[in-house]
Amino acid sequence: MADRIAFAAQLDLDLLNAARRLADAEGREIEAVVEEALADMLQKCRNEARPHIMAHFEKSFETFGPLHELLAK
Repeated sequence: MADRIAFAAQLDLDLLNAARRLADAEGREIEAVVEEALADMLQKCRNEARPHIMAHFEKSFETFGPLHELLAK
């Protein structure tokens, strides 16, 4: 498991409440939701495709590759 550290931050109340509702709906801790959101944002800022998005793209391309090629013409 990765090293963990506690920190404090001030957030917009509506944003925090939305994150809490999401965590509750998914049966997760708020920390997990915030950590996932931060990781996604940092990856996006590095202009890297997220692995789960690339997996969906690759599967779609396997299925619809010929159609993509026809549409590209």
